[in-house]
Amino acid sequence: MAHGFSDRSMREQQPLIKQYVDLLMAKLRQAEGKKVDLAAWYNYTTFDVIGDLAFGESFGCLEGGEYHPWVKAIFELARVGVVFQSLVHFPLIFKALLAVIPKSLMEEREKHYQMTLVKLKKRMEGGKDRSDLIEGLLKKADEWGLTLQKLQANSAILIIGGSETTATLLSGVTFLLMTNPDALKKLTAEVRGAFRSEDEIDFMSVSNLPYLLACLDEALRMYPPVPTGLPRVVPPPGASIAGHYVPGGTVVAVHQWAMYHNEENFKKPFEFHPERWLGDPEFASDRKDAFQPFHLGPRNCLGRNLAYIEMRLILARVLWNFDLRMDEDSADWMSKQRIYNLWEKGSLNAYLTPVQR
Repeated sequence: MAHGFSDRSMREQQPLIKQYVDLLMAKLRQAEGKKVDLAAWYNYTTFDVIGDLAFGESFGCLEGGEYHPWVKAIFELARVGVVFQSLVHFPLIFKALLAVIPKSLMEEREKHYQMTLVKLKKRMEGGKDRSDLIEGLLKKADEWGLTLQKLQANSAILIIGGSETTATLLSGVTFLLMTNPDALKKLTAEVRGAFRSEDEIDFMSVSNLPYLLACLDEALRMYPPVPTGLPRVVPPPGASIAGHYVPGGTVVAVHQWAMYHNEENFKKPFEFHPERWLGDPEFASDRKDAFQPFHLGPRNCLGRNLAYIEMRLILARVLWNFDLRMDEDSADWMSKQRIYNLWEKGSLNAYLTPVQR
């Protein structure tokens, strides 16, 4: 699957991704003067993109202005996942606890997997030669012993990991910019000063906007889309972690949010300062090696290239086209959220004023 996320592959998919960003801009223009839930519209966009990249058809979220039933099931599944992660630590009472889980949650879990299976089978009927994210898995299925069940599991992870996390970061950076007007003004000036027309805003050109990348990285630090940590099991002999002996078989993790808000790692960790990523001497003591939002090693996030491309392109296009003003009812948008592995986001309401040129 790694080939599908390479720089070259992403460049080849630029026309496909652009068409959904174009549609997002059109939908936002139609909302002129009205309160807009940007968190929802970012989700509509990233789910439509990953649906087309993976299965050859979008979910139709942007066109309909609402979540596809599968997408709704995915959000419910995030809660179910946390419950199951907790249950595995209590094997003696596992069955008893399962009995008290609301039936609706179990139904949402099954709905997600069934919808994944339907999409996957339809994609498989289309052959192995379509250049998309599933292509590599289909071509290697026999060699790697990938059963339909394994393909289904990988597809389900692909849909969640390739959409929700990107939309969450876009929502987070938009909120942080609207609550830090100086940063918003500076980034808006960078975007509008770099291009003569909207047509010039593409994959390559947005990579030349340093303050844009700094804002995205600072948002990743303050509001990592996966704020928890991926669990790892200490090997049998045990290991020394941070100067402490940890027995083999122990489940450990480095939690992103805690790491990035530790004053030993980052100065003024609860403040939004994109300048820390641009060499500002005030933040010279920051331990930037602690910043690993896409993780490290063979299990790092394959979707990093896609995520940065979408985030840069969408945020640049939004700021090129609109002046942003947050609605008062979203002032505490970030502080009131809960975590179920992923953030449970509420509506991020804002007013968008089209720029007159």
